[in-house]
Amino acid sequence: MAYVVDRTPRAGPGAARRFEVRESVAGPNGPRARTLATFTVLDEVALAKARARALRPFHESDVASSARRLGAPVAVETPAERHARALLAELRAGRRPPPVLAALLRDALATDLEVDDNVEAAAEWIGASDQRRGDTLVDLLELADVIPLRRRPEATAFPRISSR
Repeated sequence: MAYVVDRTPRAGPGAARRFEVRESVAGPNGPRARTLATFTVLDEVALAKARARALRPFHESDVASSARRLGAPVAVETPAERHARALLAELRAGRRPPPVLAALLRDALATDLEVDDNVEAAAEWIGASDQRRGDTLVDLLELADVIPLRRRPEATAFPRISSR
């Protein structure tokens, strides 16, 4: 069984986080963990190193899920994720598949899962360029600079409420 652990040293808040892909093995003195690969971003290279050192095969999707649970950056996508992101980017750009393919996709993707409003709002950013993301961040920071601070008045016109 392969899994990911956080190996970040207890340095300051700006320290780079380090992670390890490990494998559990049974030894004569009980279970032990072997480090298969060390990474800062889980990518194909880190997975290839882990795969080469592993004694038993492992599922890359399980390792990626373990890394995501720890908050590790994951640059590994399944083909389905990659194609879904590309399709969403195309749809956001106004390019639609032919009606027959759209109907087949709708049927294949039908689910009872309800999507949160926050996820729908964030979907606009799937496939957005770094330039667009940066421009939007600058706009938000400039907006925050012009919002006036609301200060509490020293005295209030309402009587103080107190218990007896």
